[in-house]
Order: sequence, then structure tokens, then C-alpha cells
Amino acid sequence: VDTILQARDRDLYSSITDCGGGGLSSAIGEMGENLGVVVYLEKVPLKYQGISYSEIWISEAQERMILSVPSKNLDALMNIFAGENVEATVIGEFTSDKKLILKYQGYEVGELEMEFLHQGLPKFFRKAEWRRPHYPEPKLKTASDYGATLKKIMGMWNICSKEWIIRQYDHEVQGGSVLKPLQGINNDGPGDACVFRPGLDSTRGLVVANGMNPKYGDIDPYQMAASAIDEALRNIVAAGGNLNQTALLDNFCWGNTNKPDRLGGLVRAAKACYDIAKIYGTPFISGKDSLNNEYQLSKRKKGQPDTIVIPPSLLISAISVIPDVRNVISMDLKEPGNLLYLVGLTRPELGGSHYYSLLGYVGNNVPQVDAVLGKKIMLALSETMQKGCVRSCHDLSEGGLAVAAAEMAFAGLLGLKIDLSRVPKTDAVSRDDVILFSESNSRFLVEVPPALQAEFETLMKDCPVGLIGSVQSEKRLKIKGLNGQPVINETLGSLKESWQKPLRL
Repeated sequence: VDTILQARDRDLYSSITDCGGGGLSSAIGEMGENLGVVVYLEKVPLKYQGISYSEIWISEAQERMILSVPSKNLDALMNIFAGENVEATVIGEFTSDKKLILKYQGYEVGELEMEFLHQGLPKFFRKAEWRRPHYPEPKLKTASDYGATLKKIMGMWNICSKEWIIRQYDHEVQGGSVLKPLQGINNDGPGDACVFRPGLDSTRGLVVANGMNPKYGDIDPYQMAASAIDEALRNIVAAGGNLNQTALLDNFCWGNTNKPDRLGGLVRAAKACYDIAKIYGTPFISGKDSLNNEYQLSKRKKGQPDTIVIPPSLLISAISVIPDVRNVISMDLKEPGNLLYLVGLTRPELGGSHYYSLLGYVGNNVPQVDAVLGKKIMLALSETMQKGCVRSCHDLSEGGLAVAAAEMAFAGLLGLKIDLSRVPKTDAVSRDDVILFSESNSRFLVEVPPALQAEFETLMKDCPVGLIGSVQSEKRLKIKGLNGQPVINETLGSLKESWQKPLRL
């Protein structure tokens, strides 16, 4: 990495790509599309002896880059690599005949027209089909107290504290960490994103975040992918990042795509990546996939399926620039008396939610993404943060409003009073449990000092915003339902215990 950055700054190479899927074949084949290229496969450095030329060509060995280098720059470039003891080898040259030529020890072992390689039609087509599944829709009775339910959701695997594994990795490399994965008074609250300074002599920083909602894929892979993008972007914005300087990466984990239903779901997820990223203006700059994650059972118990298939899953990572890391925002509450706003619209979207899962259901109303509204909300909130109106911010994701409020509270060791009747919502929302646990996208909880209330509301006036409560010194989470009666009244200690207990260090 260091040598490539040095070479980049001296403008010594004209293009670069990594060796991922397909190894040299895809990297060099893509780079030479409009030219032509000759590759001398015997010159490729090998980890092991006895590798055939076909294996050299398609091997997916890691940590390799392909650079296109003007001949006049070659000596300077090689000196940089040699200075850092990095192996670098000339393995071919670009031509003008628009052919891909492979040679091995003096023999020509491959030839393809670039036009055929990139534009030729495949002889084999895979069938893709997708049918929306339908699950039983629960008819739930209303409850007068959802405190016990909240604590059970806090302890679910996708929500509970991951401190046991976070502490195994060094997130203090060279002292550049600004916003760490665990935040708050005791550095154990679940942060939305991490911020670090690549250069310690600068206040510019990078913010990195993720989004993943595998439960939604059981209902619709399109909405799963869309929600993962929205969540990753929410996390970037919650930490103080700017949507206009954000890029994405995808990581697909799927079953056997030779099967029409698996491929159909993958097509829907890929289409969502295109649709949502286009609206948000956040390009995909890299990614990877892991397919065929399923296997036949040689022995199975009665009622067990013949095949074990992973859930269709998509992890979206996002990276953005923060001009001044001194202005980052953490998710823990800061001061009693501050106001709590909910930004974004709550809809009756419990399909695939952790609330339904706790009760043994999947449901059908999976959260959907209104990317046009989401973009407006995120841009407005970023501007508001840059003007200093926000003390803390946390996105609403797994578990919805109730979980996000609990996390902000116990991370800051400050209580909250919340009134569900003030939550911005659609007319279809009429139940306390829907408001508490819906996982609708593009939503944030935001802490604002009273002195900045007017400025905050003016800046956010074109977005759905509700003043839903306030920060309290009493260490409790108190939430009133739509009828004005308490529906949650729990100590921060009991909520944090429920969150930390399942995977305690």
C-alpha cells in the first residue's frame, strides 16, 4: 500500500486494479479491453512450484495488484518497490492489435479477441426466477408494558453487545482512532461508525460504516439490499460524514446460483444496489462475493431439509471523508435537559423485524427504502451537524426506536423521557409496539441543546421531524404510549445487562 501511494503521488502508473475473482484473467482482461495485451505467464512470481500456466492465469491468490506503467516510468517505479522490499515483476505489455495473447516458456497458450472477450454472447444462460413468499401475518394483542419485550430484543444475537470480539482487534493503530467502535462514558456503547485520521498531522478523517439486514432477505432480497445501503449511509451520516463524499462496497453471500430461485434473489439484490446507489449518488468502488454456500446432507433427521443453504445476505460497507475530525458526533447522550428528536418517518414495517422474530414470526411488510426522502433527510442532517446543532446522533436499525433509545441512554449514563404520540409516522401506524419496534429506514434519534432548538428545526423544516422527548438525569428509560400511559419504564442498568449478557467477555 505504501509503495503504491508513493507511485501514485509521482504519477508513475496510468491505471491499476486488484486481482480478485478470476485472478490475472479478469484483472488484465479488463484493463486491456480497448487495446490488446501480451502476457508472459512464466514471469509471474509463484508461491509454489509445479503450477500449470492455466492455474497461474486464473489463480485468485491474494494481495496482488496489476499496474499499467509507461515504459519511461519503469525504473523509477521499480526503485520505489525495491526500497520497501516489495516484489514487483514485469509480466507483459499492452499492444494495439486488440487481442489477448498468453505465452508460456516460448509457446503461445492462449489467444482471444478483446471484442469477443468483452462483447461476445455466452452460449450458456442461467434461468433466474423469484416469487415473493408469503408468511403468516400475526394478529398480536396490545400490551400495557413492553419493558420485558425490549430487554429480550436487546439480548438477541444481531443486537447484543459484540464487545467480546471487538476487544480482540486493535482499533488504536498508530493512535489515529477518533471515534471508536465502542463509545460512551465507559466506552462500551454500540457506535454507528468509526472515524480515524490516516495522517496524524491533519484533522481530515475517514469514516467507515456498515449495513446488513439478512432477515429481510427471507421476504425480499431487493428490500434487503436497499435497506443495507440505507443503513450503511445512515451510520456514515450519524457520525458526521457527508453523503456527497461517500462510496460503497458490496459483499454478497449466497447459495448455489445455478438454481433459478437462488439466482433470482441475487438478481433482485443486485438491481437494488444499482437503483438505490444511483439515487443517493454513492458509487460502488469495490466488493466481493461468496456464492454456492450450501451443501447436501448425507444423513438427516426427520423433518430436516436435504440441503443446508445460508440465508441470502448482503453486507454493505461505506467510506466517507470528514473534513475536521474535531466535529465528529458519537451516539451517547451528553447532558440532562437536552431535547430528543426523531428524524424520519415511521411506517408499519415489522416484516423481518427482530420484534416479530422474537415472537416466532417473519411477517410480510418488510422495511422499504424511499431513497429520495432518505437523501433529503441525510443531506439536511449533515448540514445541521456541521453547524454545531447536534450533540449526539444514533440511527434506528435493528429493534427500532426502543433499542436505539436504550443504547443512547446507557452509553451516556443518562435517562430519557419519550412520548410516542410525537413520533412522525404514517396514518397506518396506530399501535405502540409498531412505533417502538418498527425498523423503517432513513431514521435517526438526535440530541439537541434547547438553545439550538429553533435553528435545528429551521434547518430540518423540510423533513419529517418530531420532538419526542428529553434527556434526564434519572437513569431510566421512560416511554409513554399513544394513550399517554407508560409502556416502558426500565432502569439503564437492566437494559445494559440484557444487552451485554449473551456474549459477555
